[in-house]
Amino acid sequence: MDVARDVACPKNLMSQIPIGKIIKKYKIRPSKGLGQNFLVDKRVLQKIVATAELKPDDIVLEIGPGIGNLTQELAKRVKKVIAIEKDIKMVEILKNVLDEQGIQNVEIINGDILKIQNSKFKIQNSYKVVANLPYYITSPVIRLFLEKVEVKPQQMVLMVQKEVAQRIVAQPPDMNLLAVSVQFYAKPEIISYVSKRAFWPSPKVDSAIIKIIPRQFGKKATIVGNLPRELFFKVVRAGFSHPRKQLLNNLASGLKLDKEKMKEWLLKNNIQPSQRAETLSVEDWLNLAKCFKMK
Repeated sequence: MDVARDVACPKNLMSQIPIGKIIKKYKIRPSKGLGQNFLVDKRVLQKIVATAELKPDDIVLEIGPGIGNLTQELAKRVKKVIAIEKDIKMVEILKNVLDEQGIQNVEIINGDILKIQNSKFKIQNSYKVVANLPYYITSPVIRLFLEKVEVKPQQMVLMVQKEVAQRIVAQPPDMNLLAVSVQFYAKPEIISYVSKRAFWPSPKVDSAIIKIIPRQFGKKATIVGNLPRELFFKVVRAGFSHPRKQLLNNLASGLKLDKEKMKEWLLKNNIQPSQRAETLSVEDWLNLAKCFKMK
């Protein structure tokens, strides 16, 4: 994995993208409750667009477009952008901004991405997800597109909280439940870190651009060897149930197994009973789940 680099932040962000007139014209007051922090650094926008590797026939799903800074850059390069915006006020502003720019290949849907995926829109063909996500919906959105939607995206390029991005790409001995969950379904990579000064208003923490490429599974909830995904995550959740405790205790308690039998099971997979969950890789968890199925 390449080492992520910081995207430099210019001294005068408002001069990079002319949002001042938009803010004044529409009397915009960003909602803290909806996590509205508008990306105003043009160089960061360009980094996101480059990472998405956009093509003229692409369909892009954008979540939380706000006033359309990223939306406009996407629309210039792809066949269609489907923009999902929860704030009705922002929907009206976005429509006006796009109309003023003569952009016609953007479909705007007013709604909550976590609630409307099966009702207001359906994407039957390949697509990409590109978004500057409100921090509070980061994990639910990633889970939605990796686990729940029938047609998985080709890739996701997301702006997320720096700490969350680091947790997602973690490796042993620093694994966590989020890392295992995402890495089971996809290959994540941090592309670059972004200063909080690249947003208006500035959030309290820095962000990161993360690229997630989903693995292709069949429609049935199975993995290699017809192992149910539900079983895999049952074992993983048991292992992480008490992060400071040893695997032996967590798994024996969570899976309701005799400790001696559990110890034998761990040693068989070259795992010491005294290890902790964060020291195991996704492959280790897969092997444990397969053994649990055969017990």
